[in-house]
Amino acid sequence: MPRKPRFFVADIPYHIVQRGNNRNPIFFSDEDYLFFLEVLREAKTKYPCLIYSYCLMANHFHLLVEPKEKENVSFLMKLLGAKYVHYVNRTYKRTGTLWEGRFRCSLIDEELYFLSCLHYIEMNPLRAGIVTSPELYRWSSYRFRALGKKSPILDLDPWYNSLGSDEAERQLKYRQFFQNLMPEANRKLIREMTNKGGIVGSAAFKEHIEKIIGRDIIFRLPGRPKKKKK
Repeated sequence: MPRKPRFFVADIPYHIVQRGNNRNPIFFSDEDYLFFLEVLREAKTKYPCLIYSYCLMANHFHLLVEPKEKENVSFLMKLLGAKYVHYVNRTYKRTGTLWEGRFRCSLIDEELYFLSCLHYIEMNPLRAGIVTSPELYRWSSYRFRALGKKSPILDLDPWYNSLGSDEAERQLKYRQFFQNLMPEANRKLIREMTNKGGIVGSAAFKEHIEKIIGRDIIFRLPGRPKKKKK
């Protein structure tokens, strides 16, 4: 069966997920996480992107990336994968693939679902039962906005900058935002569209993207699908 063609658009955020082959681990030590982040910084510099969020889990990772050129998502992921897989194979004397196929991604409507996507990514360690609070997980971007931790990788978004008049107020508002539960419909929508290579956004956003790329894309509004009338 032929692969579904990808579509990439400049200046639109993408939620990216890459899993380990057969759901096996891709990180084995603290040094692995640190090396991955260093390669991510290098890839971002070489293929300019804004990186708003990340979460590195034992057997997969999430990124929220906005490319400055439409090809930069693919280039960034190719460089990241090549260097990290080579590092893992050399370090642990293994061969073969590390990834479960191609990375998966969806476009994110910045106006409506950007915050939901941040929440979805940075709450992964809590949903997995690894920690009881997001600031306790070392390998995510949460502490960048919530606690003001410096990062050479991450970029701030206009929404965050509008939260308050100074850093302390913005950090407090961000922590308060994460105390709210994400609607289950939003979580399912983000997961489904990322797996299927669709978009997370409004009907107007869908039409806008389709005009740019010149073809239909997968789309579903949040909530339960409507039942067909008999």
